[in-house]
Amino acid sequence: MYQYILRRMIQMVFVIILFSVIVFTVLRLVPGDPVTAQLGLEAGDQAYKELRAEMGLDKPIFIQYLSWVSNVFQGDFGISWFSQKSAISLIKKRFPASIWLTVSAITIALIISIPVGIISGIKPNSWIAHIATFFSMTGIALPSFWLGLMLILTFAVFNRWLPPSGYISPFIDPIMGFKHLILPSLTLGIEIAAPLTRFIRSGMLDVMNSEYIRTARAKGLTEFLVISQHALRNAMLSVVTILGVFIGYLLGGSIITESVFNYPGIGTLLIQAIQQRDYGVVQGIILFISLIFMFINLMVDISYAFLDPRIRYE
Repeated sequence: MYQYILRRMIQMVFVIILFSVIVFTVLRLVPGDPVTAQLGLEAGDQAYKELRAEMGLDKPIFIQYLSWVSNVFQGDFGISWFSQKSAISLIKKRFPASIWLTVSAITIALIISIPVGIISGIKPNSWIAHIATFFSMTGIALPSFWLGLMLILTFAVFNRWLPPSGYISPFIDPIMGFKHLILPSLTLGIEIAAPLTRFIRSGMLDVMNSEYIRTARAKGLTEFLVISQHALRNAMLSVVTILGVFIGYLLGGSIITESVFNYPGIGTLLIQAIQQRDYGVVQGIILFISLIFMFINLMVDISYAFLDPRIRYE
């Protein structure tokens, strides 16, 4: 196990290097630059050249990349040319909001998907199975921005039960913080619960007719123990994989949902930085998101060995 983790860590280093090269290059191929975004089109050539030199954009792209990489290894992911703050400080400011949204959305998704997926997998021809199928297809087909807007109209505009946008830390005001989290969390929770329900149902259908399930029943185990200790544990392998992807996606910022609800997470910060051509912040955020995804994927791979003792990484 330890050798496997070490190999994965080494692989992560090479992936990060390759990914950083791609991101650094693509950003500079996109039309527009931070100098024009900051000075406007009416600035003179002299002011334009001076600001480019100040930002280091007059150097060859290879030199710019090496300078950025050397700063990254020193813990400096970049500087915002508009706010003059480090990318790390901006990420630290927004990341708690993304964590709260991730935890809330995943909790809602699991509360919906686990019982519905298990029951529909155990009883594939029941009315619950038909409802689960309908819910899954509808949840996958519905655009998240449309669902978010409908929730805002229903609960914030027409009935005024919940705030339509914004964020308040639950540590500052628990009640208002909880209210601000409900609508975006519900939007993402339903979006995630739909595919999770399908995966859980599919996994349960695959394992319920397995030999070890029949053996467990033949030993006289109750149906609850058969399902919880044998069927569900094996059915969760594929679910853990997709769940890890969703967690990384949410921690990295759900751009569409955060934009709909004006939620100050990583996603809205990334959109603002892209619009301003703030290379330092964009590079820092994308590098941060890639690290999150790789770490979560590593955790998912390690969890396989605990879910299925037959899996070995030696």
